[in-house]
Amino acid sequence: MDPRENPYTPNAGARPPLLVGRDEELAGFDLLLARLSRGHTEQSMVITGLRGVGKTVLLGEFRTATEAAGWVAVEAEITRQTMFGQRIALLARRALLQVAPRARWKQRARRAAGVLKSFTLTVASDGAWTAGLDLDAVEGEADSGHLADDLPDVFIALGEAARDHQTGIVFLFDEIQFLTAADLEALIAALHKTVQRGLPVTMVAAGLPQIPRLAGEAKSYAERLFTFPEIGRLPRADAVEALVGPARAAGADIEAAAALEIVSYAEGYPYFIQECGKAVWDAATSSPIGVEVVNSVRPLVEAKLDAGFFRVRAERAAAHELQYLRAMASLGPGPHKASAVAKALGKRSAQLAPTRARLIEKGLLYTPAYGLAAFTVPQFDRYLVRNYAERD
Repeated sequence: MDPRENPYTPNAGARPPLLVGRDEELAGFDLLLARLSRGHTEQSMVITGLRGVGKTVLLGEFRTATEAAGWVAVEAEITRQTMFGQRIALLARRALLQVAPRARWKQRARRAAGVLKSFTLTVASDGAWTAGLDLDAVEGEADSGHLADDLPDVFIALGEAARDHQTGIVFLFDEIQFLTAADLEALIAALHKTVQRGLPVTMVAAGLPQIPRLAGEAKSYAERLFTFPEIGRLPRADAVEALVGPARAAGADIEAAAALEIVSYAEGYPYFIQECGKAVWDAATSSPIGVEVVNSVRPLVEAKLDAGFFRVRAERAAAHELQYLRAMASLGPGPHKASAVAKALGKRSAQLAPTRARLIEKGLLYTPAYGLAAFTVPQFDRYLVRNYAERD
């Protein structure tokens, strides 16, 4: 088949050619915007799930819906190195200037600029990010130097400006699990204040499955402020459609048995479906694509995943952390008790607790329940067994 016509998109955050199985989340976001636009309150969303299930793709869909509604969408990916106070100052400035260019500012927008300037001066004393905000800072607002007190002032001012200009603001944050506890607390507190005042400002985020616990630890009311829809593998019918639909639209067919073979190997995970689809398309010489093509490309798919998707994550781990991960992989996909992993390594759980904590911090493991840990990457256990000897 002509690789130039290959419809599959196994890229980070790339929208698949056919988005299936996410109707509930898309409808939930549409409802959120509709209610906020009418001055009502509504719980926002934090999408959770393992790597490769389409969280970033959903954020992209939410951005499109936000802009179609005439609202302002501000996107950011959080990393472990993110200095959140400085980053949110930049994002707030961007949001304000998108709400309205300075020439069309009304009173609330001018006041928001003053509050934002006050806030910016607390996180960057040289005022480097106040370009275009050359108004006097508003004294006594967003200037305490304590993020949990100052960020609510910023969000309230932005919300009032947005309402004054008959629009709203959606902050879209990816990889939110990398926020520190203090930064997450400040963000939740700021959103809480906008909800209390019925302002058109909200946040929709995506992160790993530990986010509900982290949010609850940051603020006890977080479970009332957000919903935490978890997305994962696609049901078989949706997974098959995600595979065969794009091929059909491109003028080719995949035999039913071949499609089921791919879906079974991919375990319904959207990213793996895209990788398999791309490989079989490129390898096939004619339509319909049969099982023999699927079987022939499986080693190629596995090798590509090992060299990219899995490897970049494994390389975040130090040698002793890889030993822990490999021992955990020997027990299967998980989740697993810390004591079981320690036993596999011939050590006590207490000895390995710092290693386990560090792997959670790095986003390689998460804790679905007390005393348990699981991989954040689907099929990571298979990769580790294939590529690392036990106690290597």
